[in-house]
Amino acid sequence: MHVIDSHTGGMPTRVILDGGPDLGSGSLAKRTLRLAKDHEAFYKSVLLEPRGQPGMVGALLVEPVDPSCVIGVIYFDAEAVLGMCGHGTIGLAVTLAEEGRIEVGTHRIETPAGIVTVELHDTNTVSVTNIESRRVAADVSVEVEGYGRVTGDLAYGGNWFFIADAEPIEVSTANIQRLKDLSIAIRKTCNERGIGGPQGQPVDHVILSGPSPNSDCLRRNFVLCPDGEYDRSPCGTGSSAFAACLAARGQLDPGQQITLKSVIGSAYRLSYQRGSEGGIIPTLTGEAHIMAKSTLIFATDDPFRAGIVL
Repeated sequence: MHVIDSHTGGMPTRVILDGGPDLGSGSLAKRTLRLAKDHEAFYKSVLLEPRGQPGMVGALLVEPVDPSCVIGVIYFDAEAVLGMCGHGTIGLAVTLAEEGRIEVGTHRIETPAGIVTVELHDTNTVSVTNIESRRVAADVSVEVEGYGRVTGDLAYGGNWFFIADAEPIEVSTANIQRLKDLSIAIRKTCNERGIGGPQGQPVDHVILSGPSPNSDCLRRNFVLCPDGEYDRSPCGTGSSAFAACLAARGQLDPGQQITLKSVIGSAYRLSYQRGSEGGIIPTLTGEAHIMAKSTLIFATDDPFRAGIVL
C-alpha cells in the first residue's frame, strides 16, 4: 500500500494512493458506509501504532461521482470514519500537488459530507471552502460528572461538535491532559443523554475555547477527536462549526477574517459567506508539509499486523 504522509499545523494526514479495499460503486455515502461496516480492521491497521501515530487521519482516495471533482476521498481516524476533515483536505491538496495531479488554482473534491473546493496557492498553502456549516442549538447545559454544569453550543461543520468555554482551564500545552479529560467527559455525557444532531447524530468532537494570549488571534481552541486524541491543528471542521456559532451570535460578519489557533499554536485564517440553508459557507486557509512517501507492509507473520489495540 503506497501512502504519502503530511502534517497540517502539526496534525498528520496519511493519503492512501493505492492498495485500499474495493468499496464497489454507488454514491460516496454508500461507499463510506461500506468502509465503516465492512473494513474496520483495514482502516484501524493503517493508523494504529506501530504503523501509524496518535492523532493521524487517513484519506482513502476513491473515484468521485461528480465529474467536476478531481478526486473523491473518505477520511477516517483510528476510531471512526469521518464525514469531512479540514486539515486532511489541506494535506490532501498538497499531496495531490506533490504527485502532479493538481496545479496552483481551484479544484473540487468530493467528500461524504459534500463537495468542497480547495484553492492551492503554492506548494504548502491551501484554502478550503467547506460545506455549509451551522449552529444547531445554543446554550445547551449538561451535568458532567466530576465537573458540574457545562454550557455550550451544538454545531455542525462536517462533523458534530459540542463547543464550550474552557475557562477556568487555560488552553495551553501545559493543560492538554486536563482539557482532554474534560472533553471526553462532556462527549460521554452528551452521547449518554442523546444530545446531538437533529437526526440522532452523536457528538463526535468537543471544542474547549479560550482567549488567545496574542492579539493576532481571536481564540485558541482545544479540539477532541473521535479517537480520543486532540487535534494538533485548529481543526477545519471545528473552525467551521465555531465560526457558525460566532455568526449566529452576531459576533462575526460575512467576509470578516479571523485567526484561530490550536492548543499547540498552529493557525488557520477563516472567513465566511452566508449559506443557502441558514448556515454559513466557511473558507479556511492553512499550511501542510509533506513528511514521507512510504510503502506500508502487512506481513502475515507480523504479530501486530492489525495494529496495537490498548
